[in-house]
Amino acid sequence: MAANDIIELDAAALSRAIATRGISCVEVMNAYLDCIERLNPEVNAIVSLRDRASLIVEARTRDDQIARGEPLGPLHGFPHAVKDLVLTAGIRTTFGSPLFRNFVPDHDSIMVERLRRAGAIIIGKTNTPEFGLGSHTFNEVFGATRNAYDQTRSAGGSSGGAAVALALRMLPLADGSDYAGSLRNPAAWNNIFSLRPSPGLVPAELPDLFFPSPGVLGPMARTVSDLALLLSIQAGYDRRVPSSLPVDPAIFTTALGDEIKGARIAWCGDFGGRIPFEPGVLELCEAATRVFTELGCIVEAAAPAYPLDRLWRDFVTLRSWHIASGDAAFYRDASKRALLKPELIWEIERGLALTGQDVAEASIGRSDWYRAMVRFFSAYDFVLVPSAQLFPFPVEWRWPREVAGRPMETYHRWMETNILITMSGCPALNVPVGFDSRGLPMGMQLVAPIGGERHLLQLAQAYDQATRWTRLQPGVRSR
Repeated sequence: MAANDIIELDAAALSRAIATRGISCVEVMNAYLDCIERLNPEVNAIVSLRDRASLIVEARTRDDQIARGEPLGPLHGFPHAVKDLVLTAGIRTTFGSPLFRNFVPDHDSIMVERLRRAGAIIIGKTNTPEFGLGSHTFNEVFGATRNAYDQTRSAGGSSGGAAVALALRMLPLADGSDYAGSLRNPAAWNNIFSLRPSPGLVPAELPDLFFPSPGVLGPMARTVSDLALLLSIQAGYDRRVPSSLPVDPAIFTTALGDEIKGARIAWCGDFGGRIPFEPGVLELCEAATRVFTELGCIVEAAAPAYPLDRLWRDFVTLRSWHIASGDAAFYRDASKRALLKPELIWEIERGLALTGQDVAEASIGRSDWYRAMVRFFSAYDFVLVPSAQLFPFPVEWRWPREVAGRPMETYHRWMETNILITMSGCPALNVPVGFDSRGLPMGMQLVAPIGGERHLLQLAQAYDQATRWTRLQPGVRSR
């Protein structure tokens, strides 16, 4: 099979081809490394890439295992690059920060352990903004990652490197993380699928194991079935993370073709004009809602009744408190503070000024928002919300200072359409909705009640089969 044909295979088809010896793991590794060698210099998506000779040795070892008839994992021989916020034993993990420019962990994270057990070969990392802050992937260690469809534009973030590598066929699958849209925004901007799961579905080690964080790990893929495949590897209980959920990950890989006709769906749009959007965003998403109508769903324009200004204030409080609790030590050391990005310093200073009462009130506010969503889901099965408020902006910007003429007073205010879903704890699956007149991609979040990941996958699968955006318009690869 030709190298170009190999990298075009869906992950499920690639897994079958390797298992049946239709292609070798060495052929797969060479095909993807060739693609990386050709395209990565243009977009800077994959960083800390290991040398080819070592990777070919690992791939040959995987082929030897097949020849001996050893049991295979679903990702046997897959090249995989891990987001540069996640620990990888023996492979540099910088968190996008000059403070960790040369840091090499001595152990894997839980998720990376699971990827390796599934047979993946870790080839390097995917680029991310410093400590994952902001939905624009740039840092002082590696520079900026460029959009898969227009290299003058942002890739989004903080899983920007992962999204671009996936869209350009430099990886068969990708992992990401999401606090305020870091899985959803880059997926929308690079025409792929991503899933922000319910808290605890994918275990992640955090300094504080008991206070719930809005941050989660999740999968990215070019098809919904591939998304489900990676989720089935990432998900499941681990006693090192007491809040992790004891689910059977196999539920995500059983047939997704269940009937969705009659599903009740709310299209929230701009929440009655309360959230600004660049012209063209809502129009593409509204056109995508009609696909669900054609599939037999009942789609209505509606939004939860809740003061979004209060929700925003509560988010900013909790966000600053979380960041300060983890990163204040860097700030207190003047030599390290000089290496921090201004947005991180702003967050830490705000967080250090908060009182316990401030945090408690913001957490209660978040709970009130969740209760409002529970009431809303009594009338609807799913909610649809745009995945971004504007199209990919110039890569030279730090962040957009306004959207549709409305000032963005913080580096993350333009991500509010994602943040309100984050604050609910509900799972959200980004689906592509097409392109504007400049050829820039956009996406939309499918949202379900907590624990509704399988239902989201079913809905997205039907949508994908009706639209096929990721196959019809892959990223720009003629460089």
